[in-house]
Amino acid sequence: MIYLQHPDHGTKVATMEMEAIYDEGNGWVRYNPGEPRVEPAEPTNVMQRRKRPARTQVTDDDSGRTD
Repeated sequence: MIYLQHPDHGTKVATMEMEAIYDEGNGWVRYNPGEPRVEPAEPTNVMQRRKRPARTQVTDDDSGRTD
Protein backbone atom coordinates (compact mmCIF):
# COMPACT_ATOMS: atom_id res chain seq x y z
CA MET A 1 0.00 0.00 0.00
CA ILE A 2 1.14 3.52 -0.83
CA TYR A 3 0.16 6.37 1.48
CA LEU A 4 -0.46 9.78 -0.10
CA GLN A 5 -1.40 13.20 1.23
CA HIS A 6 -2.72 16.32 -0.46
CA PRO A 7 -2.83 19.86 0.97
CA ASP A 8 -6.54 20.27 0.09
CA HIS A 9 -7.91 16.72 0.16
CA GLY A 10 -6.11 15.15 3.14
CA THR A 11 -4.76 11.59 2.98
CA LYS A 12 -5.51 8.48 0.97
CA VAL A 13 -4.14 5.02 0.25
CA ALA A 14 -3.22 3.94 -3.27
CA THR A 15 -3.27 0.19 -3.91
CA MET A 16 -1.21 0.16 -7.13
CA GLU A 17 1.97 1.93 -8.23
CA MET A 18 0.22 3.24 -11.37
CA GLU A 19 -2.48 4.84 -9.22
CA ALA A 20 0.15 6.52 -7.02
CA ILE A 21 2.02 7.85 -10.06
CA TYR A 22 -1.22 9.27 -11.48
CA ASP A 23 -2.12 10.87 -8.13
CA GLU A 24 1.35 12.42 -7.81
CA GLY A 25 0.68 14.17 -11.11
CA ASN A 26 -2.37 15.76 -9.44
CA GLY A 27 -0.57 17.18 -6.39
CA TRP A 28 -0.51 14.16 -4.04
CA VAL A 29 2.74 13.41 -2.16
CA ARG A 30 3.87 10.06 -0.76
CA TYR A 31 4.52 9.71 2.95
CA ASN A 32 5.32 6.98 5.43
CA PRO A 33 2.76 6.78 8.26
CA GLY A 34 5.46 5.48 10.66
CA GLU A 35 7.47 8.69 10.37
CA PRO A 36 6.38 12.05 11.84
CA ARG A 37 4.83 14.26 9.18
CA VAL A 38 6.07 17.78 8.61
CA GLU A 39 3.15 20.08 7.82
CA PRO A 40 3.93 22.70 5.15
CA ALA A 41 3.85 26.30 6.30
CA GLU A 42 0.86 28.40 5.32
CA PRO A 43 1.59 30.66 2.35
CA THR A 44 2.03 34.25 3.43
CA ASN A 45 1.63 36.02 0.10
CA VAL A 46 -1.66 34.84 -1.33
CA MET A 47 -3.32 36.86 -4.07
CA GLN A 48 -6.97 37.65 -3.56
CA ARG A 49 -9.47 36.63 -6.20
CA ARG A 50 -10.72 39.48 -8.38
CA LYS A 51 -14.41 40.19 -8.06
CA ARG A 52 -16.66 40.77 -11.03
CA PRO A 53 -17.91 44.32 -11.54
CA ALA A 54 -21.47 44.93 -10.43
CA ARG A 55 -24.12 44.51 -13.10
CA THR A 56 -26.20 47.51 -14.08
CA GLN A 57 -29.93 46.99 -14.16
CA VAL A 58 -31.89 47.83 -17.30
CA THR A 59 -35.08 49.78 -16.71
CA ASP A 60 -38.11 50.14 -19.00
CA ASP A 61 -36.88 53.59 -20.04
CA ASP A 62 -33.82 52.04 -21.66
CA SER A 63 -35.77 49.60 -23.86
CA GLY A 64 -35.41 51.76 -26.98
CA ARG A 65 -39.09 51.56 -27.90
CA THR A 66 -41.10 54.66 -28.83
CA ASP A 67 -44.73 53.97 -27.93
